[in-house]
Amino acid sequence: MEEKKDFYKLVEEICIKDRRYKADAYEFVMQALHFTQGKLKKKAHLSGKELLLGIKDFAIEQYGPMSKTVLEHWGLTKTEDFGNIVFNMVGRKILSKTEEDSIADFKEVYAFQEAFGNVLRDVVIKEKI
Repeated sequence: MEEKKDFYKLVEEICIKDRRYKADAYEFVMQALHFTQGKLKKKAHLSGKELLLGIKDFAIEQYGPMSKTVLEHWGLTKTEDFGNIVFNMVGRKILSKTEEDSIADFKEVYAFQEAFGNVLRDVVIKEKI
């Protein structure tokens, strides 16, 4: 319980300094990290690309056709935004990184519109099949 309390306190401090993203975005990224680690059966480090692909799957699983709307509400409009959140958490020692990790790992990995904007269309197509 104390660890969770510390997480929210640190996120609150991050959000005071960097107002681009809502606190919910940080919690979402942590949940997506755990989801992706489980999916890939990795207990430790993920690459930026691995995390981003997991974030996409987790968002669609959690929010379906509303994924893009929810993410945009939190201030997330491109994959680099997730990198900014990760590196903000690295800066507060919530997460760690390797020497090879860079914010560039998160740049333009996929387009939001393609990843999240077509979820509703894809659901409708699957239902028609």
